[in-house]
Amino acid sequence: MKLIRDLVVLGSGIVSALYLLNVGFGIVEFIPDNTPIFGNLDEAAATALLINCLAYFGVDLGHFFKRKEEPGKPEPKTHDIDVSK
Repeated sequence: MKLIRDLVVLGSGIVSALYLLNVGFGIVEFIPDNTPIFGNLDEAAATALLINCLAYFGVDLGHFFKRKEEPGKPEPKTHDIDVSK
């Protein structure tokens, strides 16, 4: 089962990378880029899929987007909200 899941994730990553490289020269597009507001949603979805496929195989790109910590400044807490009420 793991082999099948790995192959599906690998195939999804390859398809999304090829879609982003635009090997179809703009002929094959799910949503045309000149469509107002929605034109670049397919590229955003392909990018998200590619990043998730890379993270599945251990290539984590998230550390490129983290802020650098300032000395003496504590990390922000993300668990301060009490949702049990």
